[in-house]
Amino acid sequence: MLKEVIQNALNAQLTREMYSSNLYLAMSGYFQSINLKGFAHWMRAQAQEETNHALKFFDYLLDRGGVVKVSSIDAPPSQWDSPLAAMEDALKHEQYVTQNINALADLAIKEGDHATQIFLQWFVTEQIEEEATVNEIVEKLKMIGDWKGGLLMIDNELGKRIISSGDAEAQ
Repeated sequence: MLKEVIQNALNAQLTREMYSSNLYLAMSGYFQSINLKGFAHWMRAQAQEETNHALKFFDYLLDRGGVVKVSSIDAPPSQWDSPLAAMEDALKHEQYVTQNINALADLAIKEGDHATQIFLQWFVTEQIEEEATVNEIVEKLKMIGDWKGGLLMIDNELGKRIISSGDAEAQ
């Protein structure tokens, strides 16, 4: 059985993961609206991945005999000044998620909840990849500056992301 403090923290993270999904779906819409279909595709895959993350918390809570508390989710922004600004927001958001996952891991250690520590290790590792991937896109966008050809090359590259179905993560 989960301690109430762990249950509440996991439910809060479930909500944050759903916000992440909504944020990336909004970014997908933004990129689609400015004809960057590769960026839009990448963000849509990212939104699906974040929904999968939320469901991992959902299932874990139930597996441990906890109560799932589905909370309201704030609306994300829907417009950005540029593709770079959107991706910089995505990077800041991933850093925020990392801080929250680390705080959850610290709480699990403090509370002596070894099962939750093990569960969260996957997310700790995942956040390293998430930040690195988004940071790489941000740095490429900075590198190309205002060169539209470079933007189209990145768009083409991001459009090749494979979206997996089911429990598997998007690649």
